[in-house]
Amino acid sequence: MKDIVELSKNIRKHSLKMVHKSKASHIGSCLSCADILAHLYSNWLRVDPKNPDWPDRDRFILSKGHAAAAIYATLGLIGFFPLSWLDSYSCDDAKLGGHINHTSAPGVEVSSGSLGHGLPIGVGMALGAKREQKKYRVVVLLSDGECDEGSNWEALLLGSTHNLDNLLVIIDYNKLQAYGRVNEVAILEPFAKKLRAFNCSVKEINGHDHLSIASALSLFPFEENKISIILAHTVKGKGISFMEDSLPWHYKSPSDEQLAVALAELED
Repeated sequence: MKDIVELSKNIRKHSLKMVHKSKASHIGSCLSCADILAHLYSNWLRVDPKNPDWPDRDRFILSKGHAAAAIYATLGLIGFFPLSWLDSYSCDDAKLGGHINHTSAPGVEVSSGSLGHGLPIGVGMALGAKREQKKYRVVVLLSDGECDEGSNWEALLLGSTHNLDNLLVIIDYNKLQAYGRVNEVAILEPFAKKLRAFNCSVKEINGHDHLSIASALSLFPFEENKISIILAHTVKGKGISFMEDSLPWHYKSPSDEQLAVALAELED
């Protein structure tokens, strides 16, 4: 567990540096999912950085593609590509753009950023695996605001019809989206009850509690013939005091002074 905690801290540190250098956005969204990414890529996803196109690999889709810095930091830290690639994130002519792109780096399955596409693609991948009797699993990480998109609910309806117990959906429920609090834009609650009404098996957890994340992942699939969903309660900007639960950090990049404070807080 200590290694996973250290990885999550390093994901945050690299994400902060990347967004600062490029003057990009979405650092709050990166910080809220760092702990989840650390667990997935430490010891859960069956992937091989030395063989990224391994046919039997698990498929991970970052549907909230605006958190690209976090997944690129993760992939770099575990060896999919040199960490030096992170230095030019979202800069002119860089390999790694501001939204995740499957042609930009090994380990990226799907280009995303236009919300509401990741889960429909994931359902298709999971259904394909079932029909071809493949053993790989499909994981989709959604944002909560993204669940305003009807395409996600249509995907759950179809996935439930086809008993996709090889599909894990994780919702980064940080309660903030681009223009305000989630419950001010479109009310999702009772969120878990709605997801269960689509015949999915749901576990609610603290998305920053490492034991809770590990426990939920260890139970997959939660029920036979059902999509598994982890509803992870998180904090936007988690780990940096002046960014936590603050809407402006959906868009802002840290100044030199703010970056120094943020990195010092992570070390504490």
